[in-house]
Amino acid sequence: MSAVDLGERALEADRRRLLALLTEKSYAKKKVVLSSGRESDFYVDCKKTVLTAEGHWLVGRLLLDAISRNAPAAVGVGGLTMGADPLASAVSLVSHLAQRPLQAFLVRKEPKGHGTGQWIEGRTSLADGAKVAIVEDVVTTGASTIKAVERARAEGLTPVGAFALVDRLEGGREAIAALGVPVFALFTREDFPR
Repeated sequence: MSAVDLGERALEADRRRLLALLTEKSYAKKKVVLSSGRESDFYVDCKKTVLTAEGHWLVGRLLLDAISRNAPAAVGVGGLTMGADPLASAVSLVSHLAQRPLQAFLVRKEPKGHGTGQWIEGRTSLADGAKVAIVEDVVTTGASTIKAVERARAEGLTPVGAFALVDRLEGGREAIAALGVPVFALFTREDFPR
């Protein structure tokens, strides 16, 4: 068996493990009102998984692989605070360990209230026009990812892909893609119990 085959097997095992963690720690079959205002009969709180040591590692490894395959020109990774914060951290850390460093950045929901009034933390580590990957924990309508894409563009960055842990399959992917940014998700609603 080749090293490539072994690498693929390891990634698939990591994917299965991350799905198991998300299902165990983050998924709940219950009525909730989402941030979009929509009602749903299930909820996925990815932070409950991503903030564990194992979850952080798995998310970083799997999102880095997705970014490397689908947006290889990206030199930065970030998204709208707070959902994207641990994802960007995980990917940046794992990318450094893999000797393919991606600089992390965080997009504020409003400009910093003091000092320079900046919108993006970590922006100074990225050159003007730098290609970046936008990350998101859960995509529903796509509103958070769209805000991150628009703010990154306004601040001189070039989003080349959006990467989510979970796509709820409720129109967000299409809304983001309408901005010219392809969307990739590690999992969809179909991967979780009904």
